[in-house]
Amino acid sequence: MEAETLSVVNYWLAASLFLIGLYGILARPHLVRKLMAMNILQVAVIVFFIILGYKSDATPPIVRQGDETPIARNYINPLPHTLMLTAIVVSVSTTGVALALLIRIHRRFGTLDESELIEKLK
Repeated sequence: MEAETLSVVNYWLAASLFLIGLYGILARPHLVRKLMAMNILQVAVIVFFIILGYKSDATPPIVRQGDETPIARNYINPLPHTLMLTAIVVSVSTTGVALALLIRIHRRFGTLDESELIEKLK
């Protein structure tokens, strides 16, 4: 019973992070805050997929010599975790490029507020 409750809490955590990130992207006018919200949104997606890939009472898919016949349902699928490692690398790269763009925008326009930038671009 405790594992099921913890599983539900994990899904609520991922959903809450997703909604916080979405709110930050849609409601905040400052571009740095939007970038932080985008990172929160990415973390929510990564946490969600890691939760989906987990199975209780399962082991890594390593078959040793002399083991009994392996049963597929007793193993954890490593693919979601591997893909999320790739997603983390992409997230860090995206954040780095976005920060570089924000620095260029701030140097050129003197602000990172979305409404002020739109006014200056008109």
